[in-house]
Amino acid sequence: MTEPLWTSDEIALATGGTPSAAFAVTGVAFDSREVTPGDLFIAMKGEATDGHRFVGKAFDQGAAGAIVSEAVDRPHVAVTDSAKALDALGRASRARMQGKVVGVTGSVGKTGTKEALFLSLDRANPGTVHRSVKSYNNHVGVPLSLARMPRESSHGLFEMGMNHAGELAALTRLVRPHVAIVTAIAPAHIEFFGSETAIAQAKAEIFEGLEPGGTAIIPYDSPHVATLYGKAERHAARILTFGFGDGADVRATEAVPAASGGTLVTARLPEAELCFTVAAPGEHWVSNALAVLACVEALGGDLAAAGLALAEMPGLAGRGERRMVQVAGGQALLIDESYNANPLSMAATLKQLGREDAARRIAVLGGMRELGGQSADLHAGLAVPLRAGNIDYAILVGDEMAPLADALDGAIAYDHVPDAATATQRLRDSMRAGDAILVKGSNGIGLSRLVAALNARARDGEDG
Repeated sequence: MTEPLWTSDEIALATGGTPSAAFAVTGVAFDSREVTPGDLFIAMKGEATDGHRFVGKAFDQGAAGAIVSEAVDRPHVAVTDSAKALDALGRASRARMQGKVVGVTGSVGKTGTKEALFLSLDRANPGTVHRSVKSYNNHVGVPLSLARMPRESSHGLFEMGMNHAGELAALTRLVRPHVAIVTAIAPAHIEFFGSETAIAQAKAEIFEGLEPGGTAIIPYDSPHVATLYGKAERHAARILTFGFGDGADVRATEAVPAASGGTLVTARLPEAELCFTVAAPGEHWVSNALAVLACVEALGGDLAAAGLALAEMPGLAGRGERRMVQVAGGQALLIDESYNANPLSMAATLKQLGREDAARRIAVLGGMRELGGQSADLHAGLAVPLRAGNIDYAILVGDEMAPLADALDGAIAYDHVPDAATATQRLRDSMRAGDAILVKGSNGIGLSRLVAALNARARDGEDG
């Protein structure tokens, strides 16, 4: 019989709470809509709502117990503060786990790198690798992901994000990674930092939580490599750099387009050389793959298995998933990058769009959020990669895109529209067989709805 994730006595010991009855759980959730049979429901009080209102719903959906700070008539552990109890449960989960833990942060590439690393390690350790799901990378998502980690896990992989200084330091001390990765530095959330250097300093906080003997993995080609390296030296027993430059410890010595649409890579590591394919196209995915190999190397893992996993990695919804959709006269390629955007990731994906073998290249670009006083300049700066990528037509979505519309000044054909709904109609009216269409923007712009509408069209077999 499979051992439960938590018993009520273990929950009480971890949180300092008082159990009302004996129970055992197989999962953890704090959103009643996500509760599945056997889960522990954590009733948390937020600014907008109170989870205690949904305790009944959680048990109706099969919850086996709850953590509460108010009286309920269901099996529970009573605590004074449910949020602090979640942190405590996360710490207890980390303390009992005897495997290796990896923390991943960066301005771009966090989720993709985490997922590629999961596939790489799971291939050699099937069924024993745990990772955070979705983008659960904040002060609530990280302890939840920790609390969900089975005690017998061989590896735990945790994505960590931040938009203010000090946040990452708190998260990494919860996670206590053996390996900490910074994927890249870009002006994401620059509204809260003022400069990329300040962002690099905040991302480098991840090294503060490294376990003794731990490894820091940093991007060699970043202009902020010295800042990251300096911080890593104070906390890491080993530092590995990855990238394309001659001095990188894990370096792509060759990267050429593969027949499958990805990239065939030859990589040199400190004690090995590996030839492999990265299924997802683009230099940014090669960079992510090099970070993965550096981590597998640091963990003493199976590099050959990692190479096979990278070759088979499927696209991630919102982060590069590629799908053919039906249009008038045939099909068009839809590249879904709708989950997030900043200047670095915009430039990388536009560069890759320019390499697509297509009758026309169309970019649907939503505004980039949290850029502060630099927003206008950074949006206008996208004119350079748009021109360099040989983009035939652009649909610019949202008020933030006005500076880019001005900067293009007729250099390429474009429409500037107010919202995702208008963009969807404009794209439907214009796309045709043979097009390659990139959809990218900050999540708040809502371009995922455009992608969903086109994917529904593909499922229905509608011919435009």
